[in-house]
Amino acid sequence: MLKKLLVASLFLFNALVFAGESVDINSADAATLANALQGIGPVKAEAIVAYREKHGPFKSVDDLVMVQGIGEKTVEMNRESLGVSMPKSAQ
Repeated sequence: MLKKLLVASLFLFNALVFAGESVDINSADAATLANALQGIGPVKAEAIVAYREKHGPFKSVDDLVMVQGIGEKTVEMNRESLGVSMPKSAQ
């Protein structure tokens, strides 16, 4: 049952990205980031979440380059799929 739910949720996340929805790098979990973004696997996705937890929310998509292993090329490749919201506590 849990496996079916996980598979269904992965399809949903992918469908949202292909439908033009952006992935919020300040709220997405590692699984969502890894599945929705090109060049971002589980290790880099975990690094994004860990960086965000340690340093606070990203102010812009370009801030992703501060995460070790993520460069400008990866950001540019995914720019159309990325979004940044600011948590109310950070505004």
